[in-house]
Amino acid sequence: MNKKTVVLVNHQPIMLEGLLRIFGGSDNFTLIESSILCSRAVDLATIHTPDIILLDADDVDQMIAATVQIMQGRKKTKVVIFTSTLNVETAVRALDAGAKGYIASTSTAGEVLAATRMVAEGDTFISPNVATKVIGALRIAARRKALNTAKRLNVREEQIVELLLKGKTNKEIAFALGLQEKTVKHYMTLLMHKLDARNRLELALTLRVPENAAANVQLFN
Repeated sequence: MNKKTVVLVNHQPIMLEGLLRIFGGSDNFTLIESSILCSRAVDLATIHTPDIILLDADDVDQMIAATVQIMQGRKKTKVVIFTSTLNVETAVRALDAGAKGYIASTSTAGEVLAATRMVAEGDTFISPNVATKVIGALRIAARRKALNTAKRLNVREEQIVELLLKGKTNKEIAFALGLQEKTVKHYMTLLMHKLDARNRLELALTLRVPENAAANVQLFN
């Protein structure tokens, strides 16, 4: 993986100092700038357009608002919440605002780097401390959304959905159905638009994932 650029925003100076050491010594990330002020997060995103902003704030509402603003019109930058506030409501709000990661501040340095790397590569990460409850809450919300969706899937979409819910990648789906991978990607985009899902995780949840199905969220055991 090419080195990804990172901006750190954390309201706790001692926590920020630790993150500076972690990312400053990483071979996978380039540390651009840091701040203890959540109010600077949007400006730093605008100035630097980093790949990742690791964000925390003492005010949850301010943190969520900053996440929303950062995500508006910035497809490159991904927000990762790094926090000691491990409750389901905050996690769901953060993910709904567009955050791609929710990392517990009790994680080890290796776990923080690995989780951030997963997000940089396109996955969604939720620390296992809250993951099960968060996924459950997202599933309930997605099912409610699905009940309000009157649009039906065509035969090809049903085939792709069936394989998606089995955990198949786009490449594997393409092989199974005799399609080109770019065709499957096109169908995925159409499905996400049709069902108002922002990514494969939300798409899978919206499509009535069984309670025991594995969601596309990276976790540490």
